[in-house]
Amino acid sequence: MIDSSREMQRGNRLRALIPYLFVLPAFLIFALFVLLPILDTVRLSFFDWTGFSAPNFAGLANYIELWTDRLFITGLGNNLRFILFYTVFPIGLALVLTAVMTRRRIRGMSLFRAGYFIPYVMPMVVVGVVWRWIYNPAFGPLNQALGAIGLDALARPWLGDFDAALPAVGLIATWVQYGFCMVLFIAGVQKIDESLYDAAQVDGASAMQQLRHITIPGIRTEISVALVTTFIAALRIFDLVFVTTRGGPGDQTMVTSLWLYRNAFQINRVGYAATIAVAQSVLILAISAVLLRFTRTSDQEEVAQ
Repeated sequence: MIDSSREMQRGNRLRALIPYLFVLPAFLIFALFVLLPILDTVRLSFFDWTGFSAPNFAGLANYIELWTDRLFITGLGNNLRFILFYTVFPIGLALVLTAVMTRRRIRGMSLFRAGYFIPYVMPMVVVGVVWRWIYNPAFGPLNQALGAIGLDALARPWLGDFDAALPAVGLIATWVQYGFCMVLFIAGVQKIDESLYDAAQVDGASAMQQLRHITIPGIRTEISVALVTTFIAALRIFDLVFVTTRGGPGDQTMVTSLWLYRNAFQINRVGYAATIAVAQSVLILAISAVLLRFTRTSDQEEVAQ
């Protein structure tokens, strides 16, 4: 009797391990190509290494230098400015488009959705090359269009102007991100009970009031996803800046990822580049955790009410 009980317990333990065996191959791949490089990056951040010579242990020297590095601080400030173009503008524009496209019958709705979403799935290098041509001061369509309607005074070298470069790159990011946000929001609107809108219309609620009191509360989860996703994209922006401005003019569009790239592959300070990567990752994780906690708290308060 005791032996059969032990055999049953052993069999239960073995069956409990079966799900982990299915997960094990994926975890090994994840550990090999993600976890180990992350740990090695953290290790390298404590060394002074050119990438070719023998690494020298530097302790916390790289981290101390990081917070007095003018270009890193400038890049971090520009990352925060890009949040306006990566997060605020796309979410606001997507909410408006969602309200228009879901509350009225529009012919070719699928075509519109696909068209708005295409910029998000395009390679960012392609996007950067296309917009660099659009912004070209000599033959770019933007300046030519301004000249054609008599607004020559507004024409300028958009990506080479100290005041216009960052907003010009930021508008590209807005064009890329708003389609993703809109698709999320449209999917969220489809789960809202249609009777809520019918009741609101009977009560005389305007389209703006319906958006504020029905649509936005109903897609709170989707807004949270869009907020976190676009926020992270703004903090890790690299390819768009690299293709369009390379951080110029001057340091007007310098971002932390580009400064990391320069240290690793141009200045040959691989250890310091690893320090920038660790600091950037910690910052992204911390801000993402705060945003997720804030949105969850808001959801709980909404449910309680």
